[in-house]
Amino acid sequence: MTDLSTLNFDNMTPQEFSERLPELFSSQEEEGKLSENPKLAKFFAANPDAAGLVRDFEAIADAAKSLFAPEADLEPSDSLWSKIASKLETDPKDLDEAAPGALPS
Repeated sequence: MTDLSTLNFDNMTPQEFSERLPELFSSQEEEGKLSENPKLAKFFAANPDAAGLVRDFEAIADAAKSLFAPEADLEPSDSLWSKIASKLETDPKDLDEAAPGALPS
């Protein structure tokens, strides 16, 4: 694992940064997001493509983590089920008067 304090980001090229990206991500895991690391602020300001790449990877990682969230978090609320039930009990004549594809509110 790489200690960020030993790297000179002032002289690092985007190519060198890209080559070190996997180890930078693994060394940063416990410290928060790599994109928010103050040691990289100057490098990211000078290399917006590298900053964007890091933000994109972080977004992908966050999305992947959400795939493993407990299903309870994905369960619709009781109020949603009540609203669905009330819409199903609507008089069919009311549905004919509504705009195509819309349910009355």
